Amino acid sequence: MSKRTPLIAGNWKMNKTATEGVELVKEIAAAVGTESSVNVLLCPPFTALSAVSAAVEGTHLGLGAQNMHDKASGAFTGEISASMLRDLYVTHVILGHSERRSLFGENDAFINRKVLAALSASLKPILCVGELLSEREANQTMEVVRRQIEQGLAGVPAAKAESLVIAYEPVWAIGTGKTATPAMAQEVHAFIRKLLAQQFGAESASRILILYGGSMKPDNADALLAEQDIDGGLIGGASLEAKSFVDLVQIAAKSLRD
Repeated sequence: MSKRTPLIAGNWKMNKTATEGVELVKEIAAAVGTESSVNVLLCPPFTALSAVSAAVEGTHLGLGAQNMHDKASGAFTGEISASMLRDLYVTHVILGHSERRSLFGENDAFINRKVLAALSASLKPILCVGELLSEREANQTMEVVRRQIEQGLAGVPAAKAESLVIAYEPVWAIGTGKTATPAMAQEVHAFIRKLLAQQFGAESASRILILYGGSMKPDNADALLAEQDIDGGLIGGASLEAKSFVDLVQIAAKSLRD
């Protein structure tokens, strides 16, 4: 683990009502709500954002959203703008998740517009990148990640680079129970940091968080977080149950002491 403050972000996806979300927040806050060595972020569905925003008040837990539109307002039925998120004290927003890319047809250009809109609204984008199983088997991992980073971050001002968070999510490891080995994950994380250094300079790149988003769980987190360029996790399934999520936060805190 580097000197960067680790981030453990829970992506609840389409799970938890507002009531269920508040109950989960209470359990997490009771266990790690005062943990300050690790940044902890909860990303509920839109319908639970308001309730969870109130529930995390007074704790060290942060609030993120799972998506947003690139336009500030208008005739975009079913969409949410950056200012709507800011009004609920959201600080981060997940953009370009593999499910948005594969299920909803989002491409790099659209994701890039969202990244720029988020930064303009003082939201911190968590840009997700990663390869399909077929792409890994064809030795195209770095090519895919390079394209998604370069196109997803096109036009980002150097002055705003340190507001970025990158999440490497090998698509073949999401929800499958498979995970990249720590060495495989570190190789891609180091490559991402190299790309960031080329765009923003080595100093800024050294401060940008790069999370691992491929089925991080309590039984593999210790080894993953020990790697130099893995700065935390974007957690899916393990974020829906307080014990497993709290375990991950505590493992991240322990990695700083080791």
